[in-house]
Amino acid sequence: MKISRIEHIGIAVKDLENSIKYYEDILGLKCYGIEEVKDQKVRTAFFEVGQTKIELLESTDPEGPIGKFIEKRGEGFHHLAFATENLDESLKKLDDKGIRLIDKKPRKGAKGLDIAFLHPKSTGGVLTELCENKEK
Repeated sequence: MKISRIEHIGIAVKDLENSIKYYEDILGLKCYGIEEVKDQKVRTAFFEVGQTKIELLESTDPEGPIGKFIEKRGEGFHHLAFATENLDESLKKLDDKGIRLIDKKPRKGAKGLDIAFLHPKSTGGVLTELCENKEK
């Protein structure tokens, strides 16, 4: 597996608009995109900090993954995402090494990326997302 950089840091929030105000008005960052990912029951907002992005995640359904996360743990750090190449091959290698995969095959995520999640029980307690940009 070839990881090139941290793609983004995912942060679960209850109120996307209020959270955007904090990142823009207090931290001075600029939101460059808001998107709904219907199959993940989430609205996202993105900010760039150098080569890394911050992804705010607001649930569109309390039974969705972010809704359940916030109910159980509250707002805050949700996942760490790495940019990688050949996501299909990476998932096979990780599975062979005994890493518990949430996604055995890539699926579409925000910003058109192919994504897959690794279970935190296999990654030292950190929900890990692998992202591949095939449009490069």
